[in-house]
Amino acid sequence: MPKDRRSPGPAPRAAPGSGPGGLDEVDRELVRLLTADGRMPNNALAEATGIAPSTCLTRVRSLRERGVIRGFHAEVDLAALGQPLQALIAIRIGAHSRDEINRFRSKVPALPGVLSLFHVSGANDYLLHVSAPSPDALREFVLDHLTADPAVVHAETSLIFEHVRGEPDPQHSSSAPELAGSRSDSSARRH
Repeated sequence: MPKDRRSPGPAPRAAPGSGPGGLDEVDRELVRLLTADGRMPNNALAEATGIAPSTCLTRVRSLRERGVIRGFHAEVDLAALGQPLQALIAIRIGAHSRDEINRFRSKVPALPGVLSLFHVSGANDYLLHVSAPSPDALREFVLDHLTADPAVVHAETSLIFEHVRGEPDPQHSSSAPELAGSRSDSSARRH
């Protein structure tokens, strides 16, 4: 009787959520693929990860429910929206009372042109990523919304010449929090 010469098939995969940080290799690959293309269809995700489409749908849903995937976003050409100028503004707060910090944190993200607000360590308290239609509009934003704020004691603006978005590597994020990566060359412009 001849021996069965069928290939053993794919190597068994770890159970969902069994890897470091509660993610297995399939979860990490799904995150990597969706980070590169948030509109990738479920059947393509399933094929790329070697799982059934129904399993893929369940896993992506689980990643969303667990907060691993917090949302899907469009990358927008700000120049096409009339906001070609981008800047990072380093902000130092004078009084570090909880009320003052909470007021500042709730006010700033709603200001026109604000893309992101980062609470940071070091000499500055916040980094603010903004877009503006022109240098004059950026100056007016800083004067009207930041230096006029009684909590702000220092604001330093750096123009962004280039922004390159990094891709999180879910394969290497087992114990340390992933840094939202982007590299930019900037030139300091003080106000």
